[in-house]
Amino acid sequence: MHLVDEHSVPVRSREDLLKYFSSAGKPAAQWRVGSEHELVGVVRETGEAPPYDGPHGIGALFAKFAASGGDPVLENGHPIAIARGDAQLTIEPGGQFELASRPETDDRTLVEELTAHVAELAAASKELGLAWLSIGLRPFGGSADVPAMPKQRYDVMRAYMPTVGSRGLDMMMRTATVQANLDFADEADAAAKMKCLYGVSSILTALWAASPIVEDKVSGYQTYRAHIWRDTDNARSGFLPFVFERQDIFSAYTDWALDVPMYFVYRGGYKPVPANLTFRKYMVEGWKGAKATVSDWALHLSTLFPEGRLKKFIEVRGCDCGSLEMIAALAPFMRGLLYDTAARDAAIALTAGWAFDDRQQLADVVPTMGLAAPTPGGHTVGALAKELVAIAKDGLGRVAPTAVPLVEPVEAIAATGRTQADRIVELWQAHAGDRKALIAALAHPGLA
Repeated sequence: MHLVDEHSVPVRSREDLLKYFSSAGKPAAQWRVGSEHELVGVVRETGEAPPYDGPHGIGALFAKFAASGGDPVLENGHPIAIARGDAQLTIEPGGQFELASRPETDDRTLVEELTAHVAELAAASKELGLAWLSIGLRPFGGSADVPAMPKQRYDVMRAYMPTVGSRGLDMMMRTATVQANLDFADEADAAAKMKCLYGVSSILTALWAASPIVEDKVSGYQTYRAHIWRDTDNARSGFLPFVFERQDIFSAYTDWALDVPMYFVYRGGYKPVPANLTFRKYMVEGWKGAKATVSDWALHLSTLFPEGRLKKFIEVRGCDCGSLEMIAALAPFMRGLLYDTAARDAAIALTAGWAFDDRQQLADVVPTMGLAAPTPGGHTVGALAKELVAIAKDGLGRVAPTAVPLVEPVEAIAATGRTQADRIVELWQAHAGDRKALIAALAHPGLA
């Protein structure tokens, strides 16, 4: 995490916080899309979650990647990330291995980077006895079976999460997502993109569902990862009603973020702050001699987890990680949906008549029912998914026609109604009781 440049820039007023967003606007010709994904790793012979230390450890994995190039990021002597220009390799709390790619104008370049990453990960993992699963939730064991990673911010979060929800530790230790990051031109453009994203978020969640196995059993959920998020920390996650109501999205998001309790400040390390210290209060009073800076604001924004997160770009956060094809599909899908005005407007219209409570209720049932979930308009999510895929494909055909083939896996799911979760359940049942066979069946190609 790069906080140094802004660390000493003081925040003197709410206008400084708004400027953080407004200064990030770019003309359409400069818009790019970034992709992030987290992979669930297991020790190949046992299915156990890899620890940080030892011959099968995440630390050893970082050492192999560092030897191939990049700048290791150390915390208390432990590598916790590797920066490679605008791309970064990091660890999540339960050892999930994340690639945050550099933003690109061409989605095919993202695929090339993903392919190269998988090849490098395969070579390193073979020597370490690790495999990486094509799934959005660790299928073996519970949160207590997952070794913690040596990262200070996660220590703070592990202590805090049980005080605000029942599933926060499950979110941290067991889940894996794929995200897309998109640019905006100005406040009006950001508001339209956020409204579109929030309007179709439950449809995206159903299309990318890939976490049906919980603690070694078929759970009955399409996406248990999404279920976990329904009670992780509702003060900082879920749907934000103002996204559907206000055009001044920078102001609205700032006002919301100002009143969400902070986790910590960073001053030579992550320092936990008192419970219920909001950024609004911190900006006025400071804390233990620390005064609010722009980097504090950036750090605070990174601890908010709504369906669509606003930073210097917009993050799409509602999808399970799954197959490499579906990882590669999210960025071009969202490019077609949000970077083409006609597609964006059509996607907004798809759910425009829904009340906010209806959206919340749908988000409650989608984790279980997926594409079969009934919608407020009397349809199913699956029926709307077909329309949404067609809208995104049309938009992508206008803004980046060479990337259209990348969304074919999503199109197939919408057309057939057979999700990644359905396939995972079939594989699980075919190899029930044989953990090594399950690992081989669930692992990404080349990463078994």
